[in-house]
Amino acid sequence: MRIIFMGTPDFAVPSLKAIVAESNDFELVLVVTGSDKPRRNKHSAPEPSPVKQAAAALGLPVYETDDVKSQEFVDKVTAARADVIVVAAFRILPPAVYEKAAFGAFNLHASLLPAYRGAAPINWAVINGERETGVTTFFLQQRVDTGNIILQEKLLIDPEENATALTLRLSVIGACVVVDTLHLIASRHVVISSQDESLASRAPKLTRDNTRIVWSHSVKAVSDFIRGLSLRPAAWTTFKGKTMKIFKAAPAVFLLLPLPTSSGMIAVDKGRLYASCIDGWLEVLILQMEGRKPMDAGEFLRGFRLDGESRFFV
Repeated sequence: MRIIFMGTPDFAVPSLKAIVAESNDFELVLVVTGSDKPRRNKHSAPEPSPVKQAAAALGLPVYETDDVKSQEFVDKVTAARADVIVVAAFRILPPAVYEKAAFGAFNLHASLLPAYRGAAPINWAVINGERETGVTTFFLQQRVDTGNIILQEKLLIDPEENATALTLRLSVIGACVVVDTLHLIASRHVVISSQDESLASRAPKLTRDNTRIVWSHSVKAVSDFIRGLSLRPAAWTTFKGKTMKIFKAAPAVFLLLPLPTSSGMIAVDKGRLYASCIDGWLEVLILQMEGRKPMDAGEFLRGFRLDGESRFFV
């Protein structure tokens, strides 16, 4: 069975490798990924995507594009004569592309659809304090993330797990589900199920606005918010007029006195840094000040003078 694989980030790499490992059954005829661009930060040199790097190491043909609607791309997909197109963390494909596969095109999505449709399902699941998530394969159709479900696999979320660690675990089980889905398609034994629209929820793209910490929320909500955005893009706040990213925090393990009189206050106790939420204190563990490298709170406190006017801005 001839396969085109489309993906860009680290999340897609295990699926790519899993398909290659099944070379007796599947022929990977083309890998499609995004073009080289700065990936560590906007000022870094352009780098190949993780999928491009993996494909090159495996000796696979790679096609790069940022315009999935171009005629050149449509022609490239057509010429590959694919039986199946596998999509894992790529762009939204038009019908002119995904309808070129003889047996269909399916996507690997990092949620239990119809929950968390959208660009950032892993982040929002953690932000919202979910205890369970998973992966879904589904056939593509015009409305994004709404196609008929092929397979799902559930996974428990550890209460202290951040989005980066969860992404890694989901990518591994996702690779197994991708291979199982391909075997079902090849054997013509696919049993699909439609998505229940009444259970649908959204996982919108992460922006500067929706990644800012709101200190007037509960300790648990702020802690989950920070976990859900760590390590990238990272939850942020401001301190003395500069951006501070917070990568790790946890509810205070003991009661600080006095109780906070407002949200966003700072307290320091025995070399440890705390910030107040609506219902108590959150300990800040790892942070990064604008223009500096990430550091633990102890190092931050040794290098910055805190005074009675210092506070996070709500």
